[in-house]
Formats: sequence, C-alpha cells, structure tokens
Amino acid sequence: MKNLCHIRFKIPDIGETSPVVIIGTGGIVEDAHLPAYKLAAIPVAGIFDIDKTKAEKVAGKFQISRVYESLQQCVEENQCDCIYDIAVPGRKIIDVIQMLPDNSYVLMQKPMGENEMQAEEILELCHKKHITAAVNFQLRYAPYILMLKQMVAEELLGDICDVEVYVNVYTPWHLWEFLKAAKRVEILYHSIHYIDLVRHLLGEPVNIYARSTRHPKMPQLAEVKSNIIMDYGEMLRVNISTNHLHEYGLHNQDAFIKVEGTKGAVKIKLGLLMNYPKGVPDQFEYMLLHDTTPQWHQLPIHGSWFPHAFIGSVNEIIKAKRGTISQPDNSVEDCIKTMRLVERAYKC
Repeated sequence: MKNLCHIRFKIPDIGETSPVVIIGTGGIVEDAHLPAYKLAAIPVAGIFDIDKTKAEKVAGKFQISRVYESLQQCVEENQCDCIYDIAVPGRKIIDVIQMLPDNSYVLMQKPMGENEMQAEEILELCHKKHITAAVNFQLRYAPYILMLKQMVAEELLGDICDVEVYVNVYTPWHLWEFLKAAKRVEILYHSIHYIDLVRHLLGEPVNIYARSTRHPKMPQLAEVKSNIIMDYGEMLRVNISTNHLHEYGLHNQDAFIKVEGTKGAVKIKLGLLMNYPKGVPDQFEYMLLHDTTPQWHQLPIHGSWFPHAFIGSVNEIIKAKRGTISQPDNSVEDCIKTMRLVERAYKC
C-alpha cells in the first residue's frame, strides 16, 4: 500500500493581517466564522447587526470589544483598514456594499445575491467601487476537500470519470427564519456549495440540468429536495442528489462526496450534515487500484467543514489585501460563474 500519511490538512499560518469587521450576526457567524477566526488567530475589530442585543451577545461570547451602533459608524471607524465580513441574506448584500468605502476588501457570505441579476449587480458595483471581493464558498477549503485535491494533484486517482454528491438527511430549516421569505431554498442555499465545488475541481460544465421539489410538511418553504446533473461530456458523470426531509432517524441518513478516477477513488462522509446540528464524525476513505491488494483505507481528518473551511475562505481575501496574490481564488469574478449555473439550474 502506498504511504499517504502526507495527505493531511493543516491550519494555514495566516501571519500578520488586517482585522476583520463583521456585518451580521446570524448563526453562521457564531457557529463558523468566529470560531474559525479564533482558531487561526485572525483579529476581529468589531461587529454590527441591526439587532444590537444580538450583536452584544455574540461580542460577549467571543470577546469582541467593539459593537457598532450603525453600519455608517462601522464604516467611518474602519474605512479601508480592515476586511469587511458581510454575513447577511443574499438579497441584502448589495445594500451593504453600497455603503462600504471604495478600494475596500470584502468577504461576503454566499449566495452572491438571490439570483443571477442580483449577482451581476454585485459584481458591477464591486468593479465600480474598486472593491476586491470574495464569496464564502468555503466547501472548497474544507479539510477533506484539500486532501482530495492533494491526491488529484499527485495524479493518484488518474482521470476523473465520476463525481457523486448524495445527501439524505433531516435538515432543521426552521433554524434559519429568513428562509421563509426566500423564493429559492435548496439549490441556492445548500446545493450551491456542491455546484461550486464541482466547477472548482473540474472547470466549467457544458450544461446543467435540475429538478427541485417542495415537501407537504413544510409548505412555508420553497424547494427542499433536488436532483442535479452537471454535463461534462461522454466520459464524466456528475450527479448531485439531495433530500433534506429524511425524518426517520439517523439509521438511514447518509451524506457523502464520491470521486472516482481511472486509478483510484475517494469517498468523503459529510458527517456534519447528519443528525444536524450535532453531526457525526466525518470520514475520508480511498482505494488505489495499483496497490498489491486494492482495498478501502481511511486517512485521519483534522478539522471539518465547520469551522475549519472558513479559514481557507477568509485567507484568500487576506492574501489579496496583503498583495501576495492578485485576486482571491474565490473572487466575485470567479464565483459569478457559480451563480450563473445556479440560475440555469432553476430555469432548465
């Protein structure tokens, strides 16, 4: 068996960086953004939310010294000396960007608006104001995805010929109150991660096909289940299947990403999604056909999607502000392509 002990995740050494200023204090900030920044020793200068009581509670939990009275005050005190972390619903992102100073650096929570039109407006506004902006498609930087990318880079899997994402879980959608007013739910707020990941790994597809459905027990929500096919031609199948209403216990819940190549395969268990929000342990399995006796093996995973992947996402905008890269890997210029695919998925 080939020794793959070097295939592992390490928290990046961020080094000296401008502080982060957070706009919005939803659950994703408390559960992922701030824990990630704490792990990576990224300073947080302050926080703002239209609900000041909520902002003060989060600030107290994470020892953030400054809670701003208004977005205007937040901008006046920081100008371009920080990285703005915008964690508001997609439809509100453009309103926030309009108030930010020109030439600033921004990490916005996905999605990049609630439809392609809003995404294009965000992109245009960032260009107009000379704002360097990234989108928090953090699954790209999850520890097990970085391990997968190492194996692909070393050509251990050969030519990729099959990618499957399968999710059959119970997702407590009620935890995100704003989704009740959303015209789009499953693809826009969940499977968008998988669409983005696939195009990050494989490039742009020829086409995308999708069908989403609602559920009679959640009539207040838009679609909560999806089947998505991304077309990469005759030699590569990409399939994304999600059901978030499997309410029959953990026994038959499952969530995984499977990548097969001509030389080997990887299967990643997305434990975070099962028995949510408690989750179960993630798992990274692989098989290499050139082994003397090919069989499935496991590699240890250090970290998970939440919060560790968020370190990689913010690190891209940190490196761009520092000048070590010209633009983030997850730049709005790149992520607009994910938003265009999402739009095509809804309209096909």
